[in-house]
Amino acid sequence: MSEQRCAVVAVLGAPNAGKSTFVNTLVGAKVAAVTQKVQTTRTIVRGIAMRGDTQIVLIDTPGVFSPRRRLDRAMVAAAWSALEGADAIVHVVDAAAHAGSERKAADARSVEDSERIAGKLKQMELASMLAINKVDAIPRPALLEMTTKLVEQGLYTDVFMISATKGDGVEDIARTLAERAPVSPWLFPEDQTMDAPARVLAAEITREKAMLRLHDEIPYDLMVETEAWEEKKDGSARIEQSIFVTREGQRKLAIGSGGKTIKAIGELARKEMESAFDRRIHLFLHVKVREGWPEERALYQRLGLDYEA
Repeated sequence: MSEQRCAVVAVLGAPNAGKSTFVNTLVGAKVAAVTQKVQTTRTIVRGIAMRGDTQIVLIDTPGVFSPRRRLDRAMVAAAWSALEGADAIVHVVDAAAHAGSERKAADARSVEDSERIAGKLKQMELASMLAINKVDAIPRPALLEMTTKLVEQGLYTDVFMISATKGDGVEDIARTLAERAPVSPWLFPEDQTMDAPARVLAAEITREKAMLRLHDEIPYDLMVETEAWEEKKDGSARIEQSIFVTREGQRKLAIGSGGKTIKAIGELARKEMESAFDRRIHLFLHVKVREGWPEERALYQRLGLDYEA
């Protein structure tokens, strides 16, 4: 029997670069929320992938960006703290943002954030792998031009072209990480795909569905907590969750006319939970106003973030 190997891999990138999709695809299971809105990941999520006798522990970090609020600062600090003790670093870059000839403001910010990450990695003298994501979204000449510019920085040990949503190129990264993993006992059981409890994953699933449905009206002032989880005799689970917003007007938007919006969010979340947990789920959602939740110290503790960052 060959020796066990284990690699802890930090996944860095600008907001919406596709880090969470990359982690989910490599793990082969949902471990992180994914939306088209930036700053979806608010905490450190560890996805666990097995490749033969090698365990790859992927740390999906909050996107690195210019922080403005306390929560922003804590999220960025968490992203950089993930580098401590990592055996490898994967820097995910949004090809579409970098190569666009007519850049939107969001693309420009993504490029700035990505350059900031590269600069800090160079300053810290930390070699990393470059994963150029969304390569299917831009013409080949533009892709080659942007790749050349990134490689010329002399920061990256390897360059991979990937489409995280389609899975293209992701296995190449997994293979390389497994080949270079140090000899070490596994950190988690072989059949475990994430280190967060089911209650946390359930909350992340609902938050993802709520953000997808409400991204125009309530982009970031939204939090979900699993407040009750009851195991039923028939093997199903009864889950009660609260969606917290900061204003009464947001609460009304989240509920929708005749409760249509919250019902749609609940239906989508329930279906994904049943797939994730492989059991029947009875989901009950409540929308509540909690004005100061982004400043609550206890919230940061639950998310594993530094309140004083």
